[in-house]
Amino acid sequence: MNTGAELAGQGVVVTGAARGIGRAIALRLASEGARLVVSDLDEQGLQTVAEEAGGLAVPGDAATPEGVASLIERATQYLGEIDVDVANAGVSRGFGLDASEADWAINIEVNLMAHVRAARILVPTWLERGRGRFVVTASAAGLLMSLGAATYSSTKHAAVGFAEWLSATYRHRGIQVHAVCPQGVQTAMLEKSGAWADLMVTDAARTPDEVGDTLMEAIEQDRFLALPHPEVAGYHQARAADTDRWLSGMNRLQQRFETRQQ
Repeated sequence: MNTGAELAGQGVVVTGAARGIGRAIALRLASEGARLVVSDLDEQGLQTVAEEAGGLAVPGDAATPEGVASLIERATQYLGEIDVDVANAGVSRGFGLDASEADWAINIEVNLMAHVRAARILVPTWLERGRGRFVVTASAAGLLMSLGAATYSSTKHAAVGFAEWLSATYRHRGIQVHAVCPQGVQTAMLEKSGAWADLMVTDAARTPDEVGDTLMEAIEQDRFLALPHPEVAGYHQARAADTDRWLSGMNRLQQRFETRQQ
């Protein structure tokens, strides 16, 4: 299958597109001939990406039902129809049991419910016409775990779970679903992770462009998981094969971190 030919002319929405992975995916899709609507809270950065991609900038908040609905409405008006939705917006706020209710709420709203709300609107239309593609930018933390952030890790697990449900429920009716699950990526989020990133990201951090390339490969090969770090597949298998051994290893990492902090 020729990815470029498949995406050429298709209407695509990318959230969290002002920088990092979202920007890279948007520009890569534009290079394949897709027609773009991009969204983000960062209006200035978003406008720059829209100009680079030759698309429409729709500033907005993926954390609210109204924000998601408004984006899809405006994107449909501009594109005619939405063929691909890249639910890329994500946050990481709060860490362990001291994370506030507000921290948990924003992680749930952006990392999970934004996907659910977009799918509620898009999937019925896609089922009527027999095709549609939904992309969730999750994380290796959603397949494995991230010690440093209970909020982020838990909601990324939920995002992967929702994507799996979508694929299992609608694959035979023309809905194609992909979950992008990188480990470390050279973004502002990784930089802010500090000591936890040094401990947890054992494999070389990828560039956002490499993540975009991996998504294109998953689309071409019709694979659910897009793994910019292929070794994550092995970690995922090891975790499933012997969960207690996996958790013991993770606990040793936790102890190493606590020792460093002393």
